[in-house]
Amino acid sequence: MAAPSPGPREVLAPSPEAGCRAVTSSRRGLLWRLRDKQSRLGLFEISPGHELHGMTCMMQAGLWAATQVSMDHPPTGFELGTLAGPAFAWLRRSLGLAEDDYQAALGPGGPYLQFLSTSKSKASFFLSHDQRFFLKTQGRREVQALLAHLPRYVQHLQRHPHSLLARLLGVHSLRVDRGKKTYFIVMQSVFYPAGRISERYDIKGCEVSRWVDPAPEGSPIVLVLKDLNFQGKTIKLGPQRNWFLRQMELDTTFLRELNVLDYSLLMAFQCLHEDERGLGSSLIFRTARSVQGAQSPEESGVQNRRLLPDAPNALHILDGPEQRYFLGVVDLATVYGLRKRLEHLWKTLRYPGRTFSTVSPARYARRLCQWVEEHTE
Repeated sequence: MAAPSPGPREVLAPSPEAGCRAVTSSRRGLLWRLRDKQSRLGLFEISPGHELHGMTCMMQAGLWAATQVSMDHPPTGFELGTLAGPAFAWLRRSLGLAEDDYQAALGPGGPYLQFLSTSKSKASFFLSHDQRFFLKTQGRREVQALLAHLPRYVQHLQRHPHSLLARLLGVHSLRVDRGKKTYFIVMQSVFYPAGRISERYDIKGCEVSRWVDPAPEGSPIVLVLKDLNFQGKTIKLGPQRNWFLRQMELDTTFLRELNVLDYSLLMAFQCLHEDERGLGSSLIFRTARSVQGAQSPEESGVQNRRLLPDAPNALHILDGPEQRYFLGVVDLATVYGLRKRLEHLWKTLRYPGRTFSTVSPARYARRLCQWVEEHTE
């Protein structure tokens, strides 16, 4: 690409040439910033002074370098490793994602964004400045599991191109001054575009630690709520319900076969405008951007394909009669090994008669599918 790369000491403070070229005195620039600020409501820029600013700037510079064919002045002072690069490059291409767009979104053209996470894990969560991509730090054990499962993950997406599984786009390591490596993943954000989303949920199909105190009314804070917050509510999909139930069954069966548990169904609501309701076939197309391209009618039934909305992030969008739903299965790297088996025994004693997340993969998959069936119509 012709765009300049960040220099050795520009990593922690991206220069105007790295993407901040807006003319702030112009009226157009002011309107753009106001609109951009509104679309980021509840998100916080990781700007200078933020405790994670240095790390995220190194991530940006490293990802920028990793997606270029060659660089005259590669960034120094840290190492960014790319794991299974060819496989993830193929996944990005299969989704129709241009490398230039990927590079521009993750590079130093604007600060990453942070939101208040309700997760109990120690991971850090970020969004790219355009909110299209989600970045999450991961432990070494989880990264090893992801890479071990990568061939079967790719195969599952080939067999079921409209799968609800999160689309992983890259796995990387970051090491500063020969220190300990920090691992992180990049994936498509399930909640994109987020401008009109009204509610967000993280569903595991259990009750222990599955309540979040809602933000005060009128607060700009964006919270992801949990199972107990969803009590009394229903996902109204209409004719799309059967497809959704079947796809959840296919995806959770796959995760059960990998001996994986503790994944979540991410879900968000967006009210459809009056002129968007009931448009049906005028707003849909049979995608050629999914992993295998076009298919015959016979294959369609076997692979559980559907007609996708003509919208960004179509694989994670499902329209009901009155609402648009953003749906995706995330956190695919927790294996039911000895540590989780011991945790299951402890929780059985700690929470008698209650449901919790650490159960066998078979039970976990069955319970989440049951939750979906009970909460959809």
